[in-house]
Amino acid sequence: MSQTLSTPDFPVTIYHNSRCSNSRGALALIRERGIAPQIVDYIAEPLDAAALTALIAQLGVPVRDLLRSKEAVYAELQLDGPAIGDAELIAAVAAHPVLLNRPIVVTPRGAALCRPPEKVLALLPG
Repeated sequence: MSQTLSTPDFPVTIYHNSRCSNSRGALALIRERGIAPQIVDYIAEPLDAAALTALIAQLGVPVRDLLRSKEAVYAELQLDGPAIGDAELIAAVAAHPVLLNRPIVVTPRGAALCRPPEKVLALLPG
């Protein structure tokens, strides 16, 4: 297989948590296609509210669709309340990055939460 790198013409970015099997699976699928993606370890280097807002806009999904509701901090912060708005949810994810569901992959073909990992294939070149 020829080596294809993430290039300015077809950049691939994965918002990755190495402890997550879905995230590891999506990364493996990207690499199997000869692509060396930009890996954003958002746990080690959390995204700020502006970066999260931009990422959510690229995904085109409600903020709540990206939250990991089974995390202990989700219950502690009572994020299930319907009165909690998007700005508050984004601030919670910025403060507690474990709340962000993963992996999120962004390519010129779009952005998606890749659960299951095979969803990443629709975002990659043929």
